[in-house]
Amino acid sequence: MERLWGLLQRAQQLSPRSSQTVYQRVEGPQKGHLEEEEEDGEETLAHFCPMELKGPEPLGSRPRQPNRIPWAAAGRRAAPYLVLTALLIFTGAFLLGYVAFRGSCQTCGDSVLVVSEDVNYEPDLDFHRGTLYWSDLQAMFLQFLGEGRLEDTIRQTSLRERVAGSAGMAALTQDIRAALSRQKLDHVWTDTHYVGLQFPDPAHPNTLHWVDEAGKVGEQLPLEDPDVYCPYSAIGNVTGELVYAHYGRPEDLQDLRTRGVDPAGRLLLVRVGVISFAQKVTNAQDFGAQGVLIYPEPADFSQDPHKPSLSSQQAVYGHVHLGTGDPYTPGFPSFNQTQFPPVASSGLPSIPAQPISADIASRLLRKLKGPVAPQEWQGSLLGSPYHLGPGPGLRLAVNNHRTSTPINNIFGCIEGRSEPDHYVVIGAQRDAWGPGAAKSAVGTAILLELVRTFSSMVSNGFRPRRSLLFISWDGGDFGSVGSTEWLEGYLSVLHLKAVVYVSLDNAVLGNDKFHAKTSPLLTSLIESVLKQVDSPNHSGQTLYEQVVFTNPSWDAEVIRPLPMDSSAYSFTAFVGVPAVEFSFVEDDQAYPFLHTKEDTYENLHKVLQGRLPAVAQAVAQLAGQLLIRLSHDRLLPLDFGRYGDVVLRHIGNLNEFSGDLKARGLTLQWVYSARGDYIRAAEKLRQEIYSSEERDERLTRMYNVRIMRVEFYFLSQYVSPADSPFRHIFMGRGDHTLGALLDHLRLLRSNSSGTPGATSSAVFQESRFRRQLALLTWTLQGAANALSGDVWNIDNNF
Repeated sequence: MERLWGLLQRAQQLSPRSSQTVYQRVEGPQKGHLEEEEEDGEETLAHFCPMELKGPEPLGSRPRQPNRIPWAAAGRRAAPYLVLTALLIFTGAFLLGYVAFRGSCQTCGDSVLVVSEDVNYEPDLDFHRGTLYWSDLQAMFLQFLGEGRLEDTIRQTSLRERVAGSAGMAALTQDIRAALSRQKLDHVWTDTHYVGLQFPDPAHPNTLHWVDEAGKVGEQLPLEDPDVYCPYSAIGNVTGELVYAHYGRPEDLQDLRTRGVDPAGRLLLVRVGVISFAQKVTNAQDFGAQGVLIYPEPADFSQDPHKPSLSSQQAVYGHVHLGTGDPYTPGFPSFNQTQFPPVASSGLPSIPAQPISADIASRLLRKLKGPVAPQEWQGSLLGSPYHLGPGPGLRLAVNNHRTSTPINNIFGCIEGRSEPDHYVVIGAQRDAWGPGAAKSAVGTAILLELVRTFSSMVSNGFRPRRSLLFISWDGGDFGSVGSTEWLEGYLSVLHLKAVVYVSLDNAVLGNDKFHAKTSPLLTSLIESVLKQVDSPNHSGQTLYEQVVFTNPSWDAEVIRPLPMDSSAYSFTAFVGVPAVEFSFVEDDQAYPFLHTKEDTYENLHKVLQGRLPAVAQAVAQLAGQLLIRLSHDRLLPLDFGRYGDVVLRHIGNLNEFSGDLKARGLTLQWVYSARGDYIRAAEKLRQEIYSSEERDERLTRMYNVRIMRVEFYFLSQYVSPADSPFRHIFMGRGDHTLGALLDHLRLLRSNSSGTPGATSSAVFQESRFRRQLALLTWTLQGAANALSGDVWNIDNNF
């Protein structure tokens, strides 16, 4: 070959510089294609995979030189044949090698580029079918997903007892682990945690009695179902007059005070909905109430006679721990029940709470006197208007007991081929207090179907770039206990390795509207995937088209903040991993059976008017295509620039108080500066990625690491995760958050006498403001610095 290559070079030297056809990579919209280009002059050495190579023109076109040496002339006459022979051998060898090794060439890559309007896709190699393009992956996913039995799995799961710690849950745990083990997964395992859970005491049930004016305990009001209770309620007996407090929000309780009805020292009657049970009880406690009764107001649910409604004798279950995880090991994992001494979470209430039915609430409301409740507070239980109270005295006794309970999370993993140490996580709650069809049976069924579908795809040549981690959580009904304990146990690992969390909890609560509770980083990706999924309700429309038909501002219609009672919340607010929870819901009406014994498959099917299979399938498609994008795209599709818009929106709220601060010699300038640095860092990173070599794996991994940790950058590094576990400055809880800073600034204009809480926190304090501003500013500035990359690239002229 060396002799042939030498002859080829000599022939090129003897021949004129001819025009030859070469192929160059096309940038821009046609990226990934090749186009012909006529190139004259010096030969091009940059094309590592030439698709065509032409020989030199005949030597006869060149002026002949005198032949003084006969053997030299003979050599020159034979040169064209030698060159042609060499070219034929070289071309044949190249084509043979190209066919044998196509798809593995890291420099050319033309045969493995995806033709798609989304530029980040990288196909995998299927040795049976050839190259897999995005359309192949999408079609393969939909084909295998369509072969599942979602509806049957939902029905069967809802029929099984699966309260955390029960024998039924132990049996279901074994069945699900066995189901995962039958699939083509790389790893299947279980984690056990020993957590403190609270249950009713059958020997001493909770009670509610009338109390007369002399303080004597009278008639007992029947609590129809002694199994319905509020886990983590304070234990004990309390007595007080009854007051109606709407949903129990801070503004509701403040409105009561304004109308001359003080919640302090009284029992509050509040409605289910709008905020969590834990928030209702915490607010009541802050306003000095003695206890809380929570009932389902019929007016808050659908009045459609063709849809089932909640029985008036049915109460609603709900925990009252203002936090997530085991409240007796806050900030620490519960792998061993003897590992830590008992510690109480600051989110545990100090007052008792108890759910009651609408029938019992109706009896209580009829006894209330005092001012008539505002029109928006009125319900449909009585023919006469609701009154605020106070009413007659009541005695509430709560006797729940705490027990150490083992719970089990089940894991299955498909390892990634290029970035196996980066995890795309998808999970669903497995436990349920009652039948739990909507609460956890739907999510569990979708999770199992996605495991089966991706396993089938792996058998047909698919291999994700990043690892897929499928998780079935235990203890979800007690406040995302299973997921939070796992996060606490692996906190030092997960913030470095978890890319995104996708929650399947509460996925189908209706079929009218679609909501995504999510981190801003995922908003653009959700928009893209919505355009790929057909609407289950409108034939011929995608979910995106369904949304924009009613509201052109799709994100205002779809995007919601992550609530604390979602398992996705801890991933973002505690660990700093972007997360999303999808939900189909009824139009402006809550699903009436959630957290009740009437959350059956039959009732869910009736509420959706037979559309349950189609809606569940749509959620599975949405989650699955999101997983493909997150696990398979060469560059992570997380929109790190979105947080610049988030900060700008919040700064608009801060600007309202700039005049008041200036009068005190204070300024918000440092926050503005940090926000500007973040936006510049995001734009700089975007430009770096745009101008970098697409096939440089080292650079790609560096960019992916910076992108996947953006959420973590917004966890305040200046507060303890044990004292303030939700350190996220936008979504967390505590004095370090932007929300706490805004609440403090509002005290500049409010009357402290009408503000709940301790006196020290009811007035504006300059020292507290300075600390809050420093925590916010330097967390935001730290995010900007981290996004900038290496320390020598950071602009430190703050």
